[in-house]
Amino acid sequence: MIIYYICDKTFEGLLTAVYDAYYNSEKPDKILPKDNAQIEFFVKKIKIQTDNEKAEKVMKALKDKVSSHALKKVFYVFISELDNSYTIAYNYIKLAFKMGKEVDSNLSNTDVLAIDSIYRKVAREIHLMLGLTRFREISQNVLYAPIDVEYNILTILSSHFAERLQYERWIIHDKKRSIASFYSDNVFNIVQVDKELNKRLYNEKELIYQDLWKRYFKSTAIKGRLNPKLQMNFMPKKYWSNLIEK
Repeated sequence: MIIYYICDKTFEGLLTAVYDAYYNSEKPDKILPKDNAQIEFFVKKIKIQTDNEKAEKVMKALKDKVSSHALKKVFYVFISELDNSYTIAYNYIKLAFKMGKEVDSNLSNTDVLAIDSIYRKVAREIHLMLGLTRFREISQNVLYAPIDVEYNILTILSSHFAERLQYERWIIHDKKRSIASFYSDNVFNIVQVDKELNKRLYNEKELIYQDLWKRYFKSTAIKGRLNPKLQMNFMPKKYWSNLIEK
């Protein structure tokens, strides 16, 4: 009998499923988020109820028995939202609990290779977006930054800018997922928003600054040193729609 565990689309939900898989007699062949549950015959589906205490135990065990970096890798795989990512994370955690701190050196294992590959891709996008996120001033003195990202990295970006722009009020808008992080008074909250959020008007002062920035960018460019290929390596073209200077 093929067994699928079905959990909600939270990190705690995934880790609860991992916890239950460890103690239940019926081990899952796959762990899937509820919205991505596949319709298949001859499959037994077990619904997992998210339990924060169980999730905390898995996090603590992973940090203590393996490393904090291993937990970070699992979280990056979770926010990748890629097909089969929950199962990849589960298989990696199982192996990590067996091998301990040596797990990441086992590069002959397909699950270790898979999680390492996904981690690198997500980490690269986070690194790029820390430098490519552009804030504009909108009404009521609020800063607004639209982003188009492949992975669900809004929480990580929000944590970063909560430190860098702690005295401002700002919004980071993930247009692909229609979610936004609203920050004020040292707290940010991520909520679902309508798709028209990015069409709000900027104030007149901000439009002037945008125009000045475009002129500056153009005037400082040296035609003889233009290197589009190198530029796209550091500023991939898929992010240009939200870059004022482009």
